[in-house]
Amino acid sequence: MKNETESTTSRQTLSASVLEQIKQILWSGRVMPGEQLSIRKTAEALGVSMMPVRDAFSRLVADHALEVTPNRSVRVPVLKVETFMEITRIRYQIEGMAIAEAAGKASATLLADISRINDTLSREMAKPQADTQELVSLNQQFHFAIYEAAAMPVLFQMIESMWLRIGPILNYDLRQGSPRTREQVAVAHHRAMIGALQRGDADAARNAVVADIREAFEYIISRKPSLFLLPDGYSPGG
Repeated sequence: MKNETESTTSRQTLSASVLEQIKQILWSGRVMPGEQLSIRKTAEALGVSMMPVRDAFSRLVADHALEVTPNRSVRVPVLKVETFMEITRIRYQIEGMAIAEAAGKASATLLADISRINDTLSREMAKPQADTQELVSLNQQFHFAIYEAAAMPVLFQMIESMWLRIGPILNYDLRQGSPRTREQVAVAHHRAMIGALQRGDADAARNAVVADIREAFEYIISRKPSLFLLPDGYSPGG
């Protein structure tokens, strides 16, 4: 019985690890909308059997982070532009709520951690050849550290779900070395969030995160409409 229990625990741990690694792939934008994913190749890349990858794909399909095509392959969804807009509006609410909650709970340790992450992000952005994967990772670490500090696990799961659905396009500007990256726009928004958290100002914290989300959204929607399924007659300003 003990060996059976240990084996079950080991499988569950492996499955959770594989799911987390595939989430990171989606969050980081290493796969793009419309790209097909192979269970076998993903398993080989992660150094695991196909079973935990198949289980992870099934969970991500259920969360709408992946989709099954008519020929039964799995791919990253191509979002309708309206869906991206809707998810962005949802993010204003739930991420705004999370950071407002965190404003009343921000510890000295959290403030030190997010300040360090943001300083590292700033230094990386200042490099002539910034590591774009590192930029994406640092940005996620910054936001998720704050959202976890809200101590609302259901809300945090909702935020994770939204990030997964738009992960392949969420960090487009960071991956492309855009003017926003070179001008460190995200770093400035992050500093506004840190200041608001230090003061315990929930409204200012909420406004800062919404501004960060909105500016990234507007950049992506205006510069890269090819990432989306667009309605007839669509124009970025329309």
